[in-house]
Amino acid sequence: MEKFREELENNILRFWMERMQDEENGGFYGAIDGHNVLIKKANKGVVMNSRILWTFSAAYRVLKDEAYLEIATRAYTYIKEYFIDPVYGGVFWELDYEGKPVNRKKQTYAQGFALYGFSEYYRATGLAEALDLSIAFFECIEKTRDTKHGGYWEAFAEDWTAIGDMRLSEKDENEAKTMNTHLHILEPYTNLLRTWRDERLIHAQRELIYIFKDKIYDVETGHLQLFFDDVWNTTGKTVSYGHDIEAAWLLWEAVSVLDESPLKQELENVVKNITVVSTHGLLSDGSMAYELKNGHLDKERHWWVQAEAVVGYHHLSQLEGLKEFEGLYSALWQYIQTEIVDKEHGEWYWSRLADGSVNREEDKAGFWKCPYHNGRMCMEMIEHQ
Repeated sequence: MEKFREELENNILRFWMERMQDEENGGFYGAIDGHNVLIKKANKGVVMNSRILWTFSAAYRVLKDEAYLEIATRAYTYIKEYFIDPVYGGVFWELDYEGKPVNRKKQTYAQGFALYGFSEYYRATGLAEALDLSIAFFECIEKTRDTKHGGYWEAFAEDWTAIGDMRLSEKDENEAKTMNTHLHILEPYTNLLRTWRDERLIHAQRELIYIFKDKIYDVETGHLQLFFDDVWNTTGKTVSYGHDIEAAWLLWEAVSVLDESPLKQELENVVKNITVVSTHGLLSDGSMAYELKNGHLDKERHWWVQAEAVVGYHHLSQLEGLKEFEGLYSALWQYIQTEIVDKEHGEWYWSRLADGSVNREEDKAGFWKCPYHNGRMCMEMIEHQ
């Protein structure tokens, strides 16, 4: 898998190391726009910083390059000093460019990514403090649990009281529970289980997997439903192909790490079904479309969708009955290399629009555009040759 290592080291990681370190105010700059212009005074998001922490921690663990540890430690230190709320706990959603909180909202999704970053830093370094922080964020997330109907509430005010606007972004519905947030609790819980086999965590992960099986997975269509009210009634029928395939492989990873054979057997057909229906989003050029909404197929090719599809089809082709899916990742990888990688300025474009043109309205690096999806894709392929 030398081609994936070359992409990871010579393009993705290099871009973030050379262009995104904020030497004046600490941490990392908030954005480089779609025209490759650095926005030095852009606000800094916790999701981006947590994803940088995860990516460079994982890169150090996999590749043993001290330069990656240095960047991971930079992210670790900045999150501790600026994003963690010293009064109410958890992480703030957004800071200004100097590190002052400008949005103190407590998004459960963000707590999940903080845990993902801290737990990977612990895996990479063995630093006891990182494990302590990981456990603290696990306990923080567990306080957002709906003890009556199951699952986790979407968002809270700074002091963890109820909040009216729970949306993760302007693209999302304002609902009490979402597939996306539950997916990104599942993901760090899996990572923490690799090093901390606490019964509370095992129990929480088991319940979370059943939430996917019994509430989020649509047995009629095979797709994942996206938005829910507090009692798990669905709102809307949008299909997100990228989330389908990402969730399929992350669910399989989750049950594999949990290592409970009966549960793994229960989930196998669910994972297979999600994988099969996700292929409905594949286009003739080998890429994957964004979503199907109100009967309209959105053919924008987002960077993260292509990356997750590469990992998903490669990994899940190992399951019985999905062997033929092995070839799908090659076409996706070819599309990424020719259409998504920015060979002139580095990193990946946000997307190609339906007409094939580069989407320059969205960031090259920023609040949502981080080295996590594409970096993880490379490392997953390197580790699972």
